Amino acid sequence: MSAEKSSRAAWLRRLRGRNNEGVLALILVVLIIGMSIANPVFFSLPTAFSILRSAIVPLIFALGVLLVIISGGIDMSFAAIAVFAAYTTIKVQLAGSFDLGLVGAFAVAVLIGAFLGAINGFVIARFRLPTMIVTLGTRGIFTGVLLTYVGSRYIADLPAGMASVSTTNLIAVEGSTGNAFLHVLVVPAVLLAIVIAWVLRRTMFGRSIYAIGGDAEAARRAGIRVVRTQVWMYVLVGMMAAVGGMIYMIMGRSATPQELVGDELDIIAAVVLGGASIFGGRGSVTGTVLGVLLIQVINNSLILAGVPSAWQRTAVGLLLVVGVGVQALAARRSARRIRTIDESDEDGARHETTSVQHEKVTA
Repeated sequence: MSAEKSSRAAWLRRLRGRNNEGVLALILVVLIIGMSIANPVFFSLPTAFSILRSAIVPLIFALGVLLVIISGGIDMSFAAIAVFAAYTTIKVQLAGSFDLGLVGAFAVAVLIGAFLGAINGFVIARFRLPTMIVTLGTRGIFTGVLLTYVGSRYIADLPAGMASVSTTNLIAVEGSTGNAFLHVLVVPAVLLAIVIAWVLRRTMFGRSIYAIGGDAEAARRAGIRVVRTQVWMYVLVGMMAAVGGMIYMIMGRSATPQELVGDELDIIAAVVLGGASIFGGRGSVTGTVLGVLLIQVINNSLILAGVPSAWQRTAVGLLLVVGVGVQALAARRSARRIRTIDESDEDGARHETTSVQHEKVTA
């Protein structure tokens, strides 16, 4: 009977997932079924493609934020880096009256994002400053420099190399419920998710990020080059933010420096809901993907229900508080369990010592 219970418990743990991905997937399925019953329009291919389209940029941002949260930090500057890199790339092309093409434009934006990410990484790793404070500061600096020295005007016409992709779809389906279009730029988002999952699972760099998030000092003593790992991690996050910014402006068919900054809450909430520990050392790409989809489904559901946008932000904020609260309770329960085990071990050792002393006295 005990063997049956243990096997059942093991099966439930595998189903739940290491970071509660199974629970999140179940919540997502229940929400989709409930919304489909309440509004049959929700369960249609156009709605599904619309949700996937709206999840492209948040997913790319969330993958970068996932790396930072696993390492034990919180990044608040990724949106500013995204806008800075993308808008600067577009402005330079228009000002010089030349076209870098799609690949060239992405390459320039990624270089800018890598440079800005390196600034974050150097300041945080070299001086061991709180990540949230540093990235809040650099967010303001990057935004101020962009508006002051690059430009603040709305750009309606993108360079030809970028504009040519704005209306390109990977899948186009005509149906009774309407036309469904899946944008081709969903491909880089999927590829990035696969690459980051491989990096975290299979490379020493990924394992070092987990180790730093678990205990930076212990990781340093174990021989991990903490400073170098953190700098390269923020460089990678900056590059991913630049890719997200470029895709955002291409899909929007316009460029403005006033976008994205201020929407960081949705991304952080998605990563935390996906099982990444706000205390560091835990998180997965699968959970992050599910978290992003959950946020997008909730936002889409509220829109279909006619709920004002202010309440949408309230719902996301509530989900973030709930996610962090659950993690805090789990961490407290784990600490209590460890303390109980330690106390029982001490009692056992004390009892064994007393028995040995009693045997010596008797002898």
